[in-house]
Amino acid sequence: MSIRSRIFAATYDRMMAKGEKQGLRELRQRLIAQADGRVIEIGGGTGHNLAHYPAEVTALTVTEPEPPMVRRLQRHAAERAPLATVLRAPAEDLPFEDDSFDTAVSTLVLCGVDDQQRALRELIRVLRPGGRLLFLEHVRSDDVRLARRQNRVNWLNQFMVGCDCNRPTLESIREAGFVPDQIEHGEFPAAPSFVRPLIIGSATAPKRVDTDTAERSAGTINLPGPNALST
Repeated sequence: MSIRSRIFAATYDRMMAKGEKQGLRELRQRLIAQADGRVIEIGGGTGHNLAHYPAEVTALTVTEPEPPMVRRLQRHAAERAPLATVLRAPAEDLPFEDDSFDTAVSTLVLCGVDDQQRALRELIRVLRPGGRLLFLEHVRSDDVRLARRQNRVNWLNQFMVGCDCNRPTLESIREAGFVPDQIEHGEFPAAPSFVRPLIIGSATAPKRVDTDTAERSAGTINLPGPNALST
């Protein structure tokens, strides 16, 4: 456990307070209201989303990889969502069976995971086919000048808050196999310009290919008919 992770966990709520007050909380609430069934939230942090889950959620599991965050998350879950299960686990290696969840939630997480594509593939694996990913993420700007600035200051953003400010996350979601349903582009409230571009939306998990059937089809041999000549 690093000193940096302990300091980040201890200061996270204060760091986010202004943005939450100026609109981020409402964005979370609007997004989380769409969750239903069995839900997994990755990178739960200190639990800012916990109070917003609707009655349609039948089971809630929240994962978080950093021990200092997990301790705060557990305390807040006991207050705001006592039936939630809190587990320490990275988004890239989720300890669940395939098809375990109906909804996955990621808010301000995909910017900071070590391997974005692996994390997204894990979400597809644990979601049932047709399940939904709900996401709220700050992303690389479509504006060329701002995108260049994001590239220049990304090292600083990594050092200060441990995430990338220039990830093309919507493109990554598509590349992983999710099908975006509805996407809104906005701005991260009370944030520096280089982390301000924001997307909020949902995407559907694809149907899985039956690998056994696919392999059998690929290996089909056409046998000669009854009129074929033999030597």
